[in-house]
Amino acid sequence: MPPPPTAAAIQSVRAVYAELALRPLQRACSGLAECCRFRLTGRTPFLTRGEALVAAAAWRAAGRSTLPRPADGACPLLAANGRCQIYEGRPFGCRTHFCAAAGGPYARGEVRDLIQQLETLDSQLGGNGAVNLPVALEHAMAATTRRMR
Repeated sequence: MPPPPTAAAIQSVRAVYAELALRPLQRACSGLAECCRFRLTGRTPFLTRGEALVAAAAWRAAGRSTLPRPADGACPLLAANGRCQIYEGRPFGCRTHFCAAAGGPYARGEVRDLIQQLETLDSQLGGNGAVNLPVALEHAMAATTRRMR
């Protein structure tokens, strides 16, 4: 089966994100963006290819074409003001609060079906599983740049 077009993949991932939004759990996110400081926490979200395409599309929609490499090991999508620059396009891991300060991650059983949908789409896109955010986003940016030419 050929990989779905980028637009269809983005639409599929956004549908998963919309489904997740219908299942909110109590969280106490204080907006400190500590979870976005990967070197500090020792944790980095992993993105499937579809998630990376959504993040790359959001990054481009914000008028950006290159991904910064923060010297402090923070998320490349984190603005100087401590806010996510692609909040509406943020990855699944960010949406499910892998951050301990916000109450820890969703239990896998609560979102297993959504994770499976993202993994299935990843496989359809030729992926081999989720990749850490900076690498996944760099690959998606490069792939979408090639398609734009």
